[in-house]
Amino acid sequence: MNKAAKLLDAMRNNPRDWRIEQLVTIAHQMGMAVRNDGGSHHIFSAREIRASFPVPAHKPIKPVYVKKFVALVDALTEHRRNQNG
Repeated sequence: MNKAAKLLDAMRNNPRDWRIEQLVTIAHQMGMAVRNDGGSHHIFSAREIRASFPVPAHKPIKPVYVKKFVALVDALTEHRRNQNG
């Protein structure tokens, strides 16, 4: 199990006390786009499923944003599984 998978499992079990850098690590491992135009938000997007959402880069990230991020990663994973048969 790689670092991103371990982080994702830990986020599923406890969505509290995460930093934006950890979400970015997972996003890069998943091939997701991460955009930060210098503001206080990072925007995570997955072209394959045409989904994106902003996450405020406050420390720690609120659990609601972590849950939405995990749901986006799960949707992308499910989409890729369905594409590969």
